[in-house]
Amino acid sequence: MHASTAEHSLQQLYSEHHGWLNAWLRKRLGCAHNAADLAQDTFMRVLSKDSDLPAIREPRAYLSTIAHSLMVNFWRRQAIERAYLDALSLQPEHYAPSPEERELIMETLLAIDAMLLRLPPKVRQAFLWSQLDGLTYAVIAERLLVSERMVKKYMAQAMLHCLLLEQAG
Repeated sequence: MHASTAEHSLQQLYSEHHGWLNAWLRKRLGCAHNAADLAQDTFMRVLSKDSDLPAIREPRAYLSTIAHSLMVNFWRRQAIERAYLDALSLQPEHYAPSPEERELIMETLLAIDAMLLRLPPKVRQAFLWSQLDGLTYAVIAERLLVSERMVKKYMAQAMLHCLLLEQAG
């Protein structure tokens, strides 16, 4: 598609549906500021895709699908931030990290969360039970209805993902 045609199509999509999308997000988020941010992020995502805008038959369905995905990510990030801040509030004040350290910790937690989401469900569950709950492989195997050997394979897969995450960082 010619650049000016794509630009015109995006402008038209934006002008015709931005207000609707913003209201749709505001209703779900209960916050005008976050809704405005996610509406902008949605159009930025549309801009970054190599899609043929004139070929979109249901623009509101298209936009709401993208916005919903962004909203789920927003809620996950909020939940992780709340959990981190709750854990931090239980620490003595002299252990409080600096704002820069907190930001690095949050980035790391979000990267770990994203890595865990990429794992198959049984691998993720085995890893979390082992690392967070301290369950033995035998107990995990029982809970997942698999062999202990399969749990070892799951753990190896999860550890490989952790190593790849560490190398990327």
